[in-house]
Amino acid sequence: MTVKVFFYQSNQLEMLTKLNDLRDVEEFIHTLVEEGVNCHPDTDFEDYVHMETGEPTFNEEEAALRNRLMNEAFDICEQENTDLYSLMQEIFLIDTGLDKYIPLPSQVISDSDDGAGI
Repeated sequence: MTVKVFFYQSNQLEMLTKLNDLRDVEEFIHTLVEEGVNCHPDTDFEDYVHMETGEPTFNEEEAALRNRLMNEAFDICEQENTDLYSLMQEIFLIDTGLDKYIPLPSQVISDSDDGAGI
């Protein structure tokens, strides 16, 4: 079953072609936000469609590149012991200004935190 992900706009920008480190992962995520994509790391980029037109957001080549880069992002984040989901959420919230209304993952106290650092 294909899940269609809707959004209103896409401003396709110059995209990295390979991710080498965490800085590249962050740049990749910033670029996705700049393109107008509110993406989830588990969603195939072939499933994104324009809200108004219903047309695919990315052609096969563009979707394949983004899918490959997302896989590289997972690998790099695992090597760096960084949670890709939280990183993506944090960048999305900051880049869109929603961090004024929604707490950043880095600001939320985890269940394992004893609060001693507060």
